[in-house]
Amino acid sequence: QVQLVESGGGLVQPGGSLRLSCAASGNIRSFPVMGWYRQPPGKQRELVATTTTGGVTNYADPVKGRFIISRDNAKNTVDLQMNSPKPEDTAVYYCYAVAQLDWGRMNYWGQGTQVTVSS
Repeated sequence: QVQLVESGGGLVQPGGSLRLSCAASGNIRSFPVMGWYRQPPGKQRELVATTTTGGVTNYADPVKGRFIISRDNAKNTVDLQMNSPKPEDTAVYYCYAVAQLDWGRMNYWGQGTQVTVSS
C-alpha cells in the first residue's frame, strides 16, 4: 500500500517563505507524477504544482514565479518551496502521487497539512 506523509506546514508571514515536504512509501515501481494540491477555506481542492520523473513541471497560474516544486526520484520525495506567500495561499495542502502499478496507475493523496499566511 502507498502512503504519502507530508511535513512542513504552519504559520508564515506574507512575503516570507515556507517549505513543504512529502515522502511516498510502498512497494511501487515508480511514481510518474508527484505534486501538490490545496483546498482553501470554503473552496474546492485545486492544483498547485506537479512534476514528472522526467522533470516536467506544471504550475497553477496563481503560484507561478513564487512557488518551486522539486522531487528526488530515488527517494520518492517531492517538495514545495513557497516564496512570497500571500494570505490567499492559506489552505490545506495535499501531497499527490500517481503510482505505477503492475496493472496500471492509481492516484494517492496525503492527509494534508495546514498552511496559514498571516501577519
